[in-house]
Amino acid sequence: MSIAALRETRILTGRSMRHVVRSPDTIITTAITPVAMMLLFTYVFGGAIGTSATSATSATGPYINYLLPGILVITIASGVAYTSYRLFLDLRDGLVQRLRSMPISRSSVLWSHVATSLAANLLSLVLVLGVALAMGFRSSASMAAWIAVLALLCLVTLSLTWVAVLAGLSAKSVDGASAFSYPLIFLPFISSAFVPTESMPGPVAWFAEHQPITAIVDSLRALLSQEPVGSELWIALAWLAGILILAWALATRIYRSKTSS
Repeated sequence: MSIAALRETRILTGRSMRHVVRSPDTIITTAITPVAMMLLFTYVFGGAIGTSATSATSATGPYINYLLPGILVITIASGVAYTSYRLFLDLRDGLVQRLRSMPISRSSVLWSHVATSLAANLLSLVLVLGVALAMGFRSSASMAAWIAVLALLCLVTLSLTWVAVLAGLSAKSVDGASAFSYPLIFLPFISSAFVPTESMPGPVAWFAEHQPITAIVDSLRALLSQEPVGSELWIALAWLAGILILAWALATRIYRSKTSS
């Protein structure tokens, strides 16, 4: 990306961020669902689930320590829906076509939405983490491990945001633009996010063990508890890189076809 394209992306990102700043309920609403789940699973189901989850793994401490990595992934899955929604509105209202009539980089329009998603989701993650700390979450992770956690969460956000961009470009309605996020929010429930996969029936356990959320959640959990990460991190990175490249390539192709006329 050229210097001019970076400057244009920064300007368009500023425009998108102003929408977020003027309606902070966007970030708050994004954080409500994960926080509600965290409260429900910790204080209502935690007594039953927490004992079996921590005893079946090397996890120690309160159930919130086991639960939080999955909640952080759900936070991101909830947040990227706003990107799809905003992009769909820009296309429907003709803003993208007006921008294309100006001498600006084609890629800056999409990357500005991606950058906004990254910033907004990081704010939502901070809110959720703050609530988790108030609920008793504690981590023995070193500074290097926290940096690795942040990098992995950013990669998850980047990958899912490009999926959101793809959905926003392909949607036919406002509801369709955000509906894609529902499977992403549901997927952690069939993973190791809430309970170990060993406690699941055979076919469900096989699916849970071989889908990307489990590798991502297990990697985050190991980093936060200062435990060896093992091969799970490389599996998570491979999944995220594949999703990112595929979603970016398809979104870019669709965007060019929609704006070529």
